Amino acid sequence: MNAPDHIIVGSGINALVCAAMLGGKGAKVLVLERNDRIGGCMRTEEITAPGFIHDVMATTFVLFITSPAFAALGADLARHGLEFCHAGTPTGVLRPDGSHAVLTTDRAANIAALNRIAAGDGDRHAEDVGGIERNAGLLFGLIGGALWSYPTAKLLAGDAWRRGPRGLAAFLGDALVPARSWLESTYQSETVRALWAPWVLHAGLGPEDAFSGQIAKVIAFALEAAGAPIVKGGAQNLLSAFEALIKERGGVISTEADVASILLAGGRATGVRLASGELVHATKSVICSVTPTQLYGRLLGKDAPKGDVEATRKYRYGKGNFQIHYALDKPPSWRGEGLDKVALLHLTPGLDGVSKACNEAARGMLPEVPTICVGQPHALDPSRCPEGKAILWLQLPEAPRHIKGDAAGKLQAPADGQWTEALREAYADRVEAILASHIDGFKDSIIARRAYSPADLETMNINLVGGDPYGGSSVIDQSFLWRPFKTSRNHQTGIKGLYHIGASTHPGAGLGGGSGFLLAGKL
Repeated sequence: MNAPDHIIVGSGINALVCAAMLGGKGAKVLVLERNDRIGGCMRTEEITAPGFIHDVMATTFVLFITSPAFAALGADLARHGLEFCHAGTPTGVLRPDGSHAVLTTDRAANIAALNRIAAGDGDRHAEDVGGIERNAGLLFGLIGGALWSYPTAKLLAGDAWRRGPRGLAAFLGDALVPARSWLESTYQSETVRALWAPWVLHAGLGPEDAFSGQIAKVIAFALEAAGAPIVKGGAQNLLSAFEALIKERGGVISTEADVASILLAGGRATGVRLASGELVHATKSVICSVTPTQLYGRLLGKDAPKGDVEATRKYRYGKGNFQIHYALDKPPSWRGEGLDKVALLHLTPGLDGVSKACNEAARGMLPEVPTICVGQPHALDPSRCPEGKAILWLQLPEAPRHIKGDAAGKLQAPADGQWTEALREAYADRVEAILASHIDGFKDSIIARRAYSPADLETMNINLVGGDPYGGSSVIDQSFLWRPFKTSRNHQTGIKGLYHIGASTHPGAGLGGGSGFLLAGKL
C-alpha cells in the first residue's frame, strides 16, 4: 500500500477493533506487530500435548460479545468464521470445606438457588443485578463511553435532572463502595460472598479497593445475562476473523515489525521507525496500543513531553498473573454437584481468603492459599481436545511481580526477587495440591502440565509489565478520567496525530475493545 492513513502499533483486541472500524470508514490502516503473530494477550497453542488446544492467556469473551464493538463488527466477523461456545453455568465457587455455589444464566433459578443457601440471599442478588439493569444507561455510559465528551456531559446532566443533583451524587458515592463492604452488608452466606469476591481480581482490583463492589455487580449482571463464552476452536479463530476482515477492508497487517520509535515533524507524529531501520509514514495518525512505559519511554524517548515522562514514572502497575494449563486423560470428577459444567470456577476459602492472598501478593509474597480460577474449555467446546479427554485453564490473579518471600514460609525467594523456572514449578505444585484436594483421582489423570509465571507472560508480551495483564493498576485514581494520567483527555496525547489506546487507557482492561472502538469513532 502507499502511505497509510493510520499506523497502529500493536495488535491486541483494541488495536484490531480500531483497525477494523477505521477500515470500515474507508481509511487505509497498517497494523504493526513486533511478535511473529497478532493478538496481544490472545494466543492459542498446543502447549501440553498433541490435540489439546489451549488459550495460553485470555480465554473468556463476555466483555466482547456485550460490547459496542461486537455490535458493530460481530456479523462481519461471523462471516469470517467466528463462533462462540456457551455454557448455562458461567461461574461458581468451591471452598475448602466442600461448600459451593453455581451461577446460571437463568435469574429465577439463581434467586432460588441462593435463597436455598441462605434465606434472602437470592432476593438480594435479584436487587443487585436488577439495580445494574435499571441503571445500565448511566453505568455503561460512564464505564465504556468517552468521558471528555458532549454525550457524557449530556448523560450526566440528564441523570442529575431525573434524580436531582444530590441523588446523582449519592448514586456515584454508592458506586465507590468496596466489595468487602458490599458483600458483608448484603449477603448472609460466606459461600455467596465467596462466589463474587474473586471476580474483583479479574478487574485488576482487590476486595478492599474503592469501586470494587460496583464492578463486581456489573460482572454478576454480565455473566448472568451473557454467560462466559469462549471462541470455538480457540481464541486464534477470533484473530483469524479479525485479520480477514481488516484485509477485506483494505488494511495491512505486518508481523515481526518491531517499532523502535515514533517519527515527529513540526510537533506532529508522522510515522514510525522500525527496529530494522525502515521508516514508515502515515498521512493522518499514529495509534499506539501499548503501556505508558512503552509509549513515553521506548517509542518517544527524548521527544516525550516532560509532564508525561514524570507521569509515567509515577504510573503504577498491578499484581502479576500466573497461569497453569493441564491436559487430562478424563474430565475432572469434582467433589460437588454440577461443578463439571461450570465455565469458570473459583477455588477459594472465601472473601477473607481472597483479601489475604491479594494482600500477600501486593506485598511481594507468594500467597499461601492463592485464589484459583479454573476454566474448563472442554465443557463448552469439545473440539479443544480428543474425545473423552479434558483441558483445564488456570489463572491466579494474585502473583507478585517482584518476590520478597513466601507467605507459607516454605519456598525460598530468589535473592534478586525474579521468577525462576524452579520457583515457578514449585509454586505450581502448591496450586496443584489444592486442585487435587477437590477432584477425585486428579493426579492420576494428568497427561501434561504447563505453567507460566508473571515473568514468562511479560516475555511473551512486553506490555504485560511484571505479568500485569491489566495495563496498570485499576484502582480508582488510575481509572476513568485519570487513566492513564491525571491530565489525560480521552485517547489524545500531548503530540498532534499521536493517540494512545489499550488496557492502560479508558475504559481499561478486558476484551471489550473499548478504547479502540472509541478512538475509531472519533477519527
